[in-house]
Formats: sequence, C-alpha cells, structure tokens
Amino acid sequence: MSKTRRPAIDIGDEDHDRIMAGLAEAKAILDGVAPSDSYVLHRVAVPDRVDVKAIRSRTGLSQVAFAARYGFSPGAVRDWEQNRKPPEKANRLLLTIIERRPDVIDDLLTA
Repeated sequence: MSKTRRPAIDIGDEDHDRIMAGLAEAKAILDGVAPSDSYVLHRVAVPDRVDVKAIRSRTGLSQVAFAARYGFSPGAVRDWEQNRKPPEKANRLLLTIIERRPDVIDDLLTA
C-alpha cells in the first residue's frame, strides 16, 4: 500500500507569525504568566441541580423520545427524574441549555 503525501500548505510568513504568537499567548495564559488584563476568561456556571422531569415535560417528549433526541440513555433520564442518580456536570450543562434555549440545541442537532 503506497502512502500519498499531502502537499504542504503555504501560509506565508505573516500568517505563520500570527499563529505562533497566538500559541505563545495561549501557553502564557495556561501557565499563569500572562498579564490578567491581556485576556478575558469566561467561566461557565453549571448548576448543581437540574429538574430533569420539568425540563423534559416542557418539551412534550416521553422519556424515551427525550433521551433519543438529546443523546441520553432512557435509563439515565429515568434515574435522573426519580432522583436515583444526578446527571453529571456535562449533562447538567446540556440540560440547562435545553431548558433555556431549546431552539439552539434543535438548530445544532438538525444542522
């Protein structure tokens, strides 16, 4: 099997320098050595608790349909609604977006 080689992309010196400067800036931020006024850090506020049953009810979907639409397992939705197990942080974030802006999620998932 022969390996095909992709042609090199010629980005030019100016673009290269901008990319490298951006990487250096990102590293300085991550390392904690960048001046705090040189960037804006946004923290995502994830709620500690979400009312999954209320969120799902507003969608008008059954547990199975809600799970299928948003990529959850039906068992997880059932456990969340019956307070057997709380949703993990990433799921709480997605559920909060579904609660506040279902149109955004629907647009993204159907794009």
